Amino acid sequence: MPSKIIAMIFPGQGSQAAGMGRELAQHFPEAREIFAQADEILGYSISQICFEGPEEKLRETRFTQPAVFVTSIAAYTVLHDNGIKPGIVAGHSLGAFSALHAAGSFDFATGLNLVRIRGEAMQRAADKQKGSMAAINGLTGETIREICDSASKDGIVVPANWNSPKQIVISGEQHAVETAVEMARKAGARRPSILPVHGAFHSPLVQSAVEILREALDRAEIIRPAIPFVSNTDAGYLGEPDEIRDGLANQIVSCVLWCDCIRKMASDGCGYFIEAGPGKVLTGLLKRIDSNLVGVPFGSPGQLETILEILSSEPAGT
Repeated sequence: MPSKIIAMIFPGQGSQAAGMGRELAQHFPEAREIFAQADEILGYSISQICFEGPEEKLRETRFTQPAVFVTSIAAYTVLHDNGIKPGIVAGHSLGAFSALHAAGSFDFATGLNLVRIRGEAMQRAADKQKGSMAAINGLTGETIREICDSASKDGIVVPANWNSPKQIVISGEQHAVETAVEMARKAGARRPSILPVHGAFHSPLVQSAVEILREALDRAEIIRPAIPFVSNTDAGYLGEPDEIRDGLANQIVSCVLWCDCIRKMASDGCGYFIEAGPGKVLTGLLKRIDSNLVGVPFGSPGQLETILEILSSEPAGT
């Protein structure tokens, strides 16, 4: 039987899709209020971009990141108001901001403004230093590291997202990434592919965004999380405000150790994982990391009943 502890996990860039959050806002007043607040804070209609797109605009990093954050917090707020509260939180890259808001480290306006600055800074960095990312499936981490080291003769390329034991995303200069993809294919990778992103995120190519975000973080009011928060830069707990600031800034150019984050939460007693936000990317990765873990997504009204049924099968707690 799974542990009672609820881990709430929050998606990052790549989970967005036109229409996200629309049904939540239609069915739940608390979700509708989150989108209304976001529109006022940002000074433009992020709700319209989420609900209607177009996809081309939603793929722009400066819009993607606020859109995913707002949709995630809308989902979290509905869960919270229905008595579903996490005992531990983590977020994939951008999702760390959603997780920290859920943990009480900063309010919604602070989180949204930080995400806005992050998205704008990362887009500028990507426009300045062109790069790409690629997904590699079926190879070990050690093999991926060796491939990146060898491909670095053609430019910068590094592991960027450690999503599951055998799904790793690499990032860097386009030619070097293409070289690494071809090497991975020859090493037996399953359908390695270039991702449809316009930047080499989580690589040194976006270093210029780090200092911009760090300045914003230094000005932001951040307090200790009220519940444990797992950082995806080292899969450890962060509690002190300055540690959180450093972690969020360095995360831009650091590898996302998502597989290790899930294993950490599982080893510390989490059995239920609820993905709050658009899509179900993290729920899919969960089974690849540990088939014994129970994961459910929540980004649309119909999924709430499923979650309540699962949790009612054994009294949940934190």
